Amino acid sequence: MNTLTLEQASEIVDAALRKARELDLRPLAVTVLDPGGHPKVVKREDGAGILRPQIAHAKAWGCVGLGHGGAAGARHATRDPAFFSALAAISEGRVASSRGGVLIRDKDGELLGSVGVSGDRPENDETVAVFAVESLGFTADIG
Repeated sequence: MNTLTLEQASEIVDAALRKARELDLRPLAVTVLDPGGHPKVVKREDGAGILRPQIAHAKAWGCVGLGHGGAAGARHATRDPAFFSALAAISEGRVASSRGGVLIRDKDGELLGSVGVSGDRPENDETVAVFAVESLGFTADIG
């Protein structure tokens, strides 16, 4: 089984933050989780809101917990809000169904972890997450 190293997780976070500065986005928080939902790397830019790390974590955690990227979760939440209300209760508030959460897969589709980004508009959070994952040669699964 392939694993995502600490160095690779750090590179994903740094690539996301570099891309965010390039795009002049609002200050972000970025987290990378392993397939079990445990944090490998978390960074919060100066000026990012105090809840941004928790939101980034919830986006990433929801991806590994549900097995699909945040875009799919956001679509499903729109179609079935009662399910996602129940999911929020079941997960004790640890799931955020929003774009900006991305599964990290290797070239064979094996799950390596997830990345969550929070601080700007969801589509911008997702853009930097996808860029960062793909910049390391992994596949970004947005759902």
